[in-house]
Amino acid sequence: MNLYGPAPMRRREFLQWLGMAAGAAALAGRARAQTVSPNDKINVAHIGVGGMGSGHLGWFAAMPDVNIAAICDVDSTRLDAAVATAKTLQPNADVRGYRDFRHVLDRDDIDVVTCATPDHWHTLITTMAFEAGKDVYSEKPLCRTVAESHAMVEARQRYGRVFQLGTQIHAEDNYHRAVELVRSGILGKIHTVRLWKTGGSPGLGFPADEAPPPELDWEMWQGPTVRRPYTPVRCHFTFRYFWDYSGGNWADFWCHIADIAFWALDLGQPKRIHARGATPTDGIADTPATIDVDYEFDGLNLHWSTDIPDVPGADDRGIGCQFEGSEGSMVVDYGSRAIFLGGERLDDVPEVPQSIPRSPGHQRNFLDCVRSRGLTESNLDYAHNMTLPMLLGCISFRLQRPLEWDAAAQRFVGDATANRMLSTPYHQPWMLPQSTIFAGRES
Repeated sequence: MNLYGPAPMRRREFLQWLGMAAGAAALAGRARAQTVSPNDKINVAHIGVGGMGSGHLGWFAAMPDVNIAAICDVDSTRLDAAVATAKTLQPNADVRGYRDFRHVLDRDDIDVVTCATPDHWHTLITTMAFEAGKDVYSEKPLCRTVAESHAMVEARQRYGRVFQLGTQIHAEDNYHRAVELVRSGILGKIHTVRLWKTGGSPGLGFPADEAPPPELDWEMWQGPTVRRPYTPVRCHFTFRYFWDYSGGNWADFWCHIADIAFWALDLGQPKRIHARGATPTDGIADTPATIDVDYEFDGLNLHWSTDIPDVPGADDRGIGCQFEGSEGSMVVDYGSRAIFLGGERLDDVPEVPQSIPRSPGHQRNFLDCVRSRGLTESNLDYAHNMTLPMLLGCISFRLQRPLEWDAAAQRFVGDATANRMLSTPYHQPWMLPQSTIFAGRES
């Protein structure tokens, strides 16, 4: 299988039609059915070793049953530093460095890859890793479009791989306890959820275009996205403030705080979405500087804002979730909660028993599932359902109008422009992995 140059037709056809039922039988045999025995070490490769990628390196290296086998980054400075760090963390490990992730996926000895690349790479790296017989721990947000999310779900189902979304807060005890309290009914019927995260996209100024630095493969960094001139603010951390690559602070933080609402309430998909806000005026960034989104679900309204809501317990929390119920309310952030019952503020309700098993740690949970082939805490089906409203909110914001969503058809009602935005064209020779539901749709 040629993974290194322009893709031959068979490969390109696979990438175009990945997930289609008609090709399942023919393609399934190409995947390497890779599993890890209980007594073997798990060979891990890290793809993308910037801020969060460096975190992955340290987290997984500390696990006694993990062997760091490979590191990949398109920036040779980051790559060399990470390889040196890995050899310090695991002196006996044979750690090899790569600038093209496809070389990593071609190694039969790799069991797991972590993905901490910019968002526009998540779908391709994940689906290609699944095909190559690897399990995947990928950073959030899950992806950039609804079509990408469906492609990832169907690829995981096809190849039977294990996936964990990097929502590390999901593993913390405070979230577990908050979910138990909501599910107990102590707050009554939940009718409104308010989510917020202060701060939006900075404008980043109007820098001049530059030649890419020699240590950076700018062509590979852009990958499947539209081609843009290089400027440092488009790359590395601040990539997230451009629609080409991400969705700003809004998309970056959605999963961390929406997670608890979708977990506690088992929310489905919204029926209506209405996003408002503004883009920066002081630079080239184009993701939201401010954003407010109203969602209508069956029997529940959910609101997102870049402003702290005027509700009890929100106070000066820069990020949070408020559950409003018929009998009381609760405000939750990463590490604390404030419960309001009968006019009394509480930190906990001891009468509500513990009902959710506590996590051994987000990375440990993933590795345990790699061995057992079980379902992770932030598995792909859950991540897809939780991410989809954010992706729909991006479209409503960019169009600056309310939209109606048909969950059964996975389309907006009566809005051809919005429906075209459910997918985005890929730059050749990269091909968007197609899912059954999006096969044949116009991009």
